[in-house]
Amino acid sequence: MSFNADQVLALAGKNLQGLSIQELTNSFHELLREGMHGICFSPYLEGQQPGDTLTEEQVRRRLKIIQPHTQWVRSFSCTQGNELIPILAKELGMKTLVGAWLGKDNQINQEEIQGLIKLANEGYVDIAAVGNEVMYRKDLSEEELLDFMYRVKKELPKTVVGYVDAYYEFERKPRITEACDVILANCYPYWEGCALDYSLLYIKDMYNRALKAGQGKKVIITETGWPSQGSPLYGAVPSAENFLKYFINTQTWSKIDSVDIFYFSSFDESWKVGAEGDVGAYWGIWDKNERLKYG
Repeated sequence: MSFNADQVLALAGKNLQGLSIQELTNSFHELLREGMHGICFSPYLEGQQPGDTLTEEQVRRRLKIIQPHTQWVRSFSCTQGNELIPILAKELGMKTLVGAWLGKDNQINQEEIQGLIKLANEGYVDIAAVGNEVMYRKDLSEEELLDFMYRVKKELPKTVVGYVDAYYEFERKPRITEACDVILANCYPYWEGCALDYSLLYIKDMYNRALKAGQGKKVIITETGWPSQGSPLYGAVPSAENFLKYFINTQTWSKIDSVDIFYFSSFDESWKVGAEGDVGAYWGIWDKNERLKYG
């Protein structure tokens, strides 16, 4: 794939200034047609939330919507129907980053780990993620998380195993970084109040900090995105224009520098407002009714 001067300038966030919404939308569509490395999968329909059981029909339908646009899909849990995601994704020809959701409930944690191991042994897991932002939420101690990680590594010696957290946690927790085969870093300029104009430089710095912490290990950006509406966070302003610009900048950088990014997220999900405020419902490339935004 080749890039013209304007696309290269987009890496500095320069050439997007002054473009109309229609021009930004055209670039957004072009990048979607070319395809992304990965997408974080949003399985919950309107009225659903984590804890509800997913159906095969809804998972299959949503996977078919994203399948033309991505090589990889990332899932977050191995129970309550989430285990269907990697199975059906493989059926549709996608690669899978499969997460076991770990929290404060040990019984659920055991079920998640067992589910991850089972899926991997059956050939549905390309990368196994043992937990997501567990250190950030302080749901487990470092020792407890490491026990789960080494258990999975022992059970799955041929599977790439990592842990997902904010990029800076890999600087703060070197033993966890050491346990990872690959560094799975969430990088959100928005959540650190970064203005859109500086967001590409900001995420590059986040990525490079994770690279340095990993001491030569591969770093995958497992989440990044920008909300299309909601309340500002300091200099970070949700809007259609900023959503489009952030998508264009990060995807262009991903292609030019061969940085593996899982974009967050596939579909808007209303339940997220509880944890994230009003912006929580507006991270999707598609809306809650499965329509492409700015289509």
